[in-house]
Amino acid sequence: MSIEENISRIKIKFILENIGEAEGELTKFKAPRTIDMIIHKLPIVSRIALYKEEIYFEIPIKMGKEKAKPTVETGTIAFWPMSSALCVFYGNSQPYSPVNILGKITKNLELFKVAKSGTTIKIELLPTTTPENTALES
Repeated sequence: MSIEENISRIKIKFILENIGEAEGELTKFKAPRTIDMIIHKLPIVSRIALYKEEIYFEIPIKMGKEKAKPTVETGTIAFWPMSSALCVFYGNSQPYSPVNILGKITKNLELFKVAKSGTTIKIELLPTTTPENTALES
């Protein structure tokens, strides 16, 4: 992976209380200002709410629309400006109103299907492995 890819793709982890951990990747070019604001607030702890086949939860970010889209694919991570919430679309539902697309869930999407309203969720950065880190560890 090139340094440019490391900078433009940010790996995050979702920890769902009593359920497990899922991983995702934020892609900077999709909504760079929104992603920068979120990254600077991590780790974030919140409580899940449900809407159709989507979980969402408030985060401490106030941001307007940034390349907002009215439709999403399964596995999409998005920011919902109307409610200052992060959303994960785990099924075939679509957003209530346009969302800023941030990235995708890359591991354990099925965990979101069993999450209940009120479940505590924590989002944090995943440590990145770079050639420099690997050299220091050996």
